[in-house]
Amino acid sequence: MRIGVLTSGGDCPGLNAVIRGAVLKGTKIHNQEFIGIRDGWKGVVDGLTMPLDRHSVRGLSKQGGTILGTSRTNPFEGPHGGPENIQATLDRIGVDALIAIGGEGTLAAAKRLTDAGLKIVGVPKTIDNDLDATDYSFGFDTAVEIATEAIDRLRTTGESHKRCMVVEVMGRHVGWIALHAGMAAGAHAILVPEQPQSMDQIVAWVQSVADRGRAPVVVVSEGFTLDTMEAPHSEKGLDAFNRPRLGGIADVLAPEIEARTGIESRATVLGHLQRGGVPSAYDRVLATRLGMAAIDSVMNGEWGTMLALRGTDIENVSFSEAVGGLKTVPEHRYEEAAVLFG
Repeated sequence: MRIGVLTSGGDCPGLNAVIRGAVLKGTKIHNQEFIGIRDGWKGVVDGLTMPLDRHSVRGLSKQGGTILGTSRTNPFEGPHGGPENIQATLDRIGVDALIAIGGEGTLAAAKRLTDAGLKIVGVPKTIDNDLDATDYSFGFDTAVEIATEAIDRLRTTGESHKRCMVVEVMGRHVGWIALHAGMAAGAHAILVPEQPQSMDQIVAWVQSVADRGRAPVVVVSEGFTLDTMEAPHSEKGLDAFNRPRLGGIADVLAPEIEARTGIESRATVLGHLQRGGVPSAYDRVLATRLGMAAIDSVMNGEWGTMLALRGTDIENVSFSEAVGGLKTVPEHRYEEAAVLFG
């Protein structure tokens, strides 16, 4: 059997570890052949490939990014898109099945293709940790570690100048990165998309910290909205899927905090720093396990399923379950953290 492997959507630490785990188990245990599909779904549509063997994945578990490249291509658009054209391309390059590594958009596309008869197994990837069917996805732990270290560093400069530091992290629809990094770094306020807040409440938290002689630290998800806003802050146009490019809410909050409190305030947007660099040990192990488990799913013909972490075990769930809903921060988790605010 010849298996194609692709990575699609936003990159994150751990993608290469999945590729390595799949190739090593597949070649060693089942004598399978592999071919790398370049640049995500674009490679499937246009037949872009690269060799993928044991030698090419050597030492990959610690390497960030993806050796296969990625994109946000819609596989149903263009003259070569759609299930029939893609199947014809796979037949031409000799691919019997696909392992698709990606987030919600990638898995939604994989579901449509498997519904049309293609043989695909999915591996979940998202630093936002927003796939409801899996307890954790690789990339999240690394993103939290990077954000936590950045907040720790910003705290020292904030304390030196008695400034309020507003730190923006990723999180379009969910606030898991902000929640975990904020709690780990001892933030004085954490603002997430699931819990709109008033400017008065944010100022009250900041003022309370300043009154104790401390420098306030506010962590905010890019998708957070004030209770006076109808949509998340966006001034960077649309992405490939016609969604607003988010980013900059920290630049909205910081000057307003300074105007209301008189405390010098600074905004820092971490952005793609959270996606880059080497994966954490946890993400390396989880990604490797998922890659190896994907081979078992291929051998069992479990098409149209995604690997999911449930507790410490890896299980198969249907694509329908995988993309059925977002895993949002529940109110009780936010209230747990909010005890520490101010």
